Amino acid sequence: MVVQDRRGGAVAAAACGVGLAVGLFTTGCSSNGAAADDQTSAGRFADGPVGGSAAGLPFTDRARPPGARSTGEPDPAGPFAAGSPSGRTDYAAALRACADALVRAGSSRVRTDLETTSGGTRIAIRGTGGHDYRRRTGQLNVRLPDTGDGRGANRTITEILTPGALYMKNRGAGVPADKWVRVDTASLADGNLVTGGATDPMAAAELLRGVREVTYEGRERLDGAWVRHFSGMTHIGSAARMASPAYRPALTAAEKGFTTDEVAFDAYLDDAGRLRKVRQRFRFANGSTGGTSVTSTTTLHGFGAPVPVRLPDRRDIYSGRVTADGG
Repeated sequence: MVVQDRRGGAVAAAACGVGLAVGLFTTGCSSNGAAADDQTSAGRFADGPVGGSAAGLPFTDRARPPGARSTGEPDPAGPFAAGSPSGRTDYAAALRACADALVRAGSSRVRTDLETTSGGTRIAIRGTGGHDYRRRTGQLNVRLPDTGDGRGANRTITEILTPGALYMKNRGAGVPADKWVRVDTASLADGNLVTGGATDPMAAAELLRGVREVTYEGRERLDGAWVRHFSGMTHIGSAARMASPAYRPALTAAEKGFTTDEVAFDAYLDDAGRLRKVRQRFRFANGSTGGTSVTSTTTLHGFGAPVPVRLPDRRDIYSGRVTADGG
C-alpha cells in the first residue's frame, strides 16, 4: 500500500504492507513478533480509563429536527443539558465519548463493509465477527471479492485485531495454510483503519475523539434500536492525542500517513451513547492520478455477546515474505 503524505512529502510505502484494501493484493512480510506481548498489551488497559474527557451519558428519547447544528442549539432534553450552564447539548462530546461507552458495553457482534474506488474500478470487501472492547481484541472473517481475474474469489481471510498488531490467516501466496501473518499496526501508514480490508471497530470509535464539526441529522431506527444520526468531520491528529494509550500509536501513524487531516463521517449512537454504526471516508494518493477513495462502514449489534479470541502462538506466526497474492 502506498500513501501520499498530506504535507507534500515523499510517497511512503507501508512497512510489510498487507494492503487488502488499497493495494488489495500486494507483496509484504510478516513480523514474527511476540503474540504473548500483544495479549498483555491488549489486557493492560482493560480495567482502567480509556481516555478522553467527556462522560458517556445516555440520551433521552426526544427527537431533534434533521440538520440541527450542535453548536449553540438549545436542547433541554439532551444528555448534557442538565450540567451545562448554557442549557445546550454538546453532541460532539457524546461522539468523543462513544469509545468509552463501548468499553462499558463490554463486547458486540460486528459487520464491516469497505469499498474502494480508483480509476473507475470499485472493490467491495465484507466482514463479520465480534469484538471485546475491554480486552481490546476482536476477530473477523473478511471475504475477498472477485476482482475479475479470479483472485480473491470465494476466499475468506480470518483476522485477529489487537491495538498493537493485526493477524491474518489464509492471507497470501506462499504462506502455509496453518500459519498466521502478523503486522504491527503502528507500522502501517493508515494505522490499520483500512489496510486489513476492515476497520478495527475500537479504532473507528477512537477516531471520533477528534470530532470538530457535527450536524445532528435526526432520529432513526437501526437494527431494531432507536439511534441518533450525526454527520461531520473528525481530525486525525486531535484523535491521536486524545486516544486511549492502547490505540494512540496506530492513530499517530495514521496522522502521518493520510492525505488529509480530516475524515468525513456519519455516526449513529443509541440512547446509551454506544456507537451502533459509523461510516468514515478516507482518501489515499496510492500512486495513481486522482488517488483512491475508501469508504469504511462498521456496524455494531448484539452487545454483550461473548467474543472468545485466542492470539496465535509464536510458532504459528509465519516469518517469511508474503508474495504477490494469487488467489
